[in-house]
Amino acid sequence: MLGTALARCSDPTDPVATVVGRLQHELFVAQTELAVPPGGPAPAVRIEARHVQRLEQDLDLLTSRLPPLKTFVLSRGAAGAAEIHHARTVARRAERELWSLHRDAPLRPEILQWINRLSSLLFALALTSNHEHGIAETAPDYAT
Repeated sequence: MLGTALARCSDPTDPVATVVGRLQHELFVAQTELAVPPGGPAPAVRIEARHVQRLEQDLDLLTSRLPPLKTFVLSRGAAGAAEIHHARTVARRAERELWSLHRDAPLRPEILQWINRLSSLLFALALTSNHEHGIAETAPDYAT
């Protein structure tokens, strides 16, 4: 899903494409950590505080360049933005699943923080993609 969004970015120096590309690598790090059963050997790589900090830095940078939101927005827009919105919903679902897993098999705080910040960053990436394509966000119509 993120690969499709990345492929639609025409400019490899685009900040959205750069961050999405890095996130693809971090997802493999997270998968490696989560694949180790409780009590198993420590994985060779794992999500660390630096990964969480980088997500937060990217989030701060992207949101500083966007107009402030005054309402909820619909998950749509440019093709890449819509796909990133979809990835965000999948990340949010994964976060809920990790918290369920955490109750039975405690996870390190860094992986839980990372998955939480991941979905927030994906939201900012989708908004950024729309903004760069000149597509205004659409508020929900609560009257329908």
